[in-house]
Amino acid sequence: MRFQFAVMSVLMVAGLGLSAAQAQISDDVVRIGVLNDQSGLYADLGGQGSVVAARMAVDDAGGTVLGKPVEIIFADHQNKADIGVAVARRWFETGAVDMAIGFDNSAVALAVEQLAADHNRVVIAGAVGSTAFTGKGCTPTEASWVHDSYALTTSLAKSIVAEGRDTWFFITVDYAFGHSLEADATSAVLAAGGKVLGSVRHPLSTSDFSSYLLQAQASGAKVVAFANSGGDMVNAVKQANEFGLAKNQTMVSLLVFISDVHSMELKAAQGLKFVTAFYWDRNDESRAWSKRFFERHGKMPTMAQAATYSAVRHYLTSIAAAGTDEAKSVMVKMREIPVNDFYTRNGRVREDGRMVHDMYFAQVKKPSESTKPWDYFNILGVIPGNQAFRSLADSGCPLVAH
Repeated sequence: MRFQFAVMSVLMVAGLGLSAAQAQISDDVVRIGVLNDQSGLYADLGGQGSVVAARMAVDDAGGTVLGKPVEIIFADHQNKADIGVAVARRWFETGAVDMAIGFDNSAVALAVEQLAADHNRVVIAGAVGSTAFTGKGCTPTEASWVHDSYALTTSLAKSIVAEGRDTWFFITVDYAFGHSLEADATSAVLAAGGKVLGSVRHPLSTSDFSSYLLQAQASGAKVVAFANSGGDMVNAVKQANEFGLAKNQTMVSLLVFISDVHSMELKAAQGLKFVTAFYWDRNDESRAWSKRFFERHGKMPTMAQAATYSAVRHYLTSIAAAGTDEAKSVMVKMREIPVNDFYTRNGRVREDGRMVHDMYFAQVKKPSESTKPWDYFNILGVIPGNQAFRSLADSGCPLVAH
């Protein structure tokens, strides 16, 4: 495939003239740790699928960089920041892990981000929604590869308000990710001339949404927006259908993964509009890679899993270009080299760590529209990266010169 040849060419060129003595690889091994939810409500969107994707990236790079082996390890943070930090601390202090990736939980990501900076290690966020990761919490050694709450909500909210659905009620998961998602969506709704009639917050991984759905119904809002994801979003939408919300109100999910739709099935999910970073059936390159992933994992990739592959390949390319796995030197190259692969074209890592790339308006198909397995989304339009994400000047990252 073209992107594979392009990356391999960079690896080969970067390696010219570097002897084993000149290459600076700590412990003679590059270790990458996938730290995410392996057993809970976010396991389907990341979990073992992200481990598979990371291993594919290493295999496609030849299993080595600068003549040294690359190893993938993984751990389950159980959606608890203290567990995530304990694992990462062990990795960085005694496990010789050079880069941690994934998280798929904002609270864990924000905690590990600071620990990694203290230990001069690279961290790359997968499905992390909090804008603080590349905003007020930014560090010199982090990057964010998929989305944030601004990218997920701003264009979507403006579009829906413009259609006349201008009163909103939020059902929000009660931690950093949900708060950020609701805040950015609220700003977009108000900026478009809409109104927010209320909101309610639910615990992470709750099973009963009845009281929250009753409040949403009673609000009379035209739009009920779910500011949650994974198993929480699936349960909320399923129960909302049982309550008959769709008869009089429009349901909007502010974060949808293909794994969610697969779990709900099209009958329950049909019509949901959302913003996504990736869809397996978008073009020839995405289809070819996704079919390879399916052969290994038995499921089509989520955007978090596709991004894991993309980020690991870019990280290895940057090590080769830098001639070292020292974190700050690698980050310089990660920012200099554009990201061109099946996941995105002409992506770039900014000074604040945000990998800027196109996002896509999407809608879940009706069952009658689906013609093959995993044929779930219609891509309605493209949101250019410079519109999808906050500007660098507005990022709030203290590392950015103003």
